[in-house]
Amino acid sequence: MALTDFLDLTLAVPDPAELEAFWNRRGLATTAPGQLGTAERPAQLLLREGSYRHVNSFTIACETEADLVAIKARLHRLGLEADLGEGELRVVDPIFGHTVVVTVGAAAPLLPQAPRELNAPGILGRPNRRSEAGIRSFEPRPRRVGHVVLGSTDPKASVNFYVNGLGFRISDTLPEAGATFMRCSTDHHNLLVLPAPVPCMNHYALEMDDIDGIGLRGFDVVHERPDASVYGVGRHIVGSNVFWYLLDPAGGMFELFTDMDQITNDDLWDNELRRDDWDPFAIATYESGNSKMDFFLPSDIEAIAAGREAAGL
Repeated sequence: MALTDFLDLTLAVPDPAELEAFWNRRGLATTAPGQLGTAERPAQLLLREGSYRHVNSFTIACETEADLVAIKARLHRLGLEADLGEGELRVVDPIFGHTVVVTVGAAAPLLPQAPRELNAPGILGRPNRRSEAGIRSFEPRPRRVGHVVLGSTDPKASVNFYVNGLGFRISDTLPEAGATFMRCSTDHHNLLVLPAPVPCMNHYALEMDDIDGIGLRGFDVVHERPDASVYGVGRHIVGSNVFWYLLDPAGGMFELFTDMDQITNDDLWDNELRRDDWDPFAIATYESGNSKMDFFLPSDIEAIAAGREAAGL
């Protein structure tokens, strides 16, 4: 595919310093002013001050300059103008008003962590040693920002923009729920669009190495704020990822995830494995309890609506 990766996400929140400190405690380093990441990928989550909570921009990657030219032409056919510079294209999402940046290049590869020592039936992988997760002798950290989920007042128009304009590919759909899972990398989804009464971010997601990473970091969040858990721990049906959804200090929902389906053969997936007949109410193959309403719609949706109106959106 011409698109190759999801690189970074910029969030606007009223108190970016508070959110930055929150993610510092979860293992993301401040690598530049207003920029969070890791040694492998320094720029992943960027924070800006805003009067209300919303996505400010996000960056995706493509293979060549010719891809940028092709994307600009497709956007023009949709009646949208894009700024094309050397190695970069910028366009404003017509529904949400945030900027999407497409840049030539690939994200730095993520090096696999050393295999965890695990005991299992018939396998003594950790004889005479305690689990490092059990005694917390390591501190897991997010490896990358993997996807963002948006609530749109016109899901069909949003899908048209991202698929027929920018070049995302559809992985699966939930027609009864009006939901479309899209990818710009090998991840099952880097973007999910859902219906919403006001354009808004539903959640953003960070990948952990394994379920222990999810559990330990999620526990840290709940230990600081007992009501922060929204949904999980569980495993999704569509995408297959293990998840835990929680709230950050700005009121935004984020997902810690691991073990998502990977699509390395687009023809095989699109022609044989893609499904459009999922039960929209079957969210997880297992989960620890019912989700809060934030899972479907942000609890501060009225503040988001007022902020958009004040901004002339």
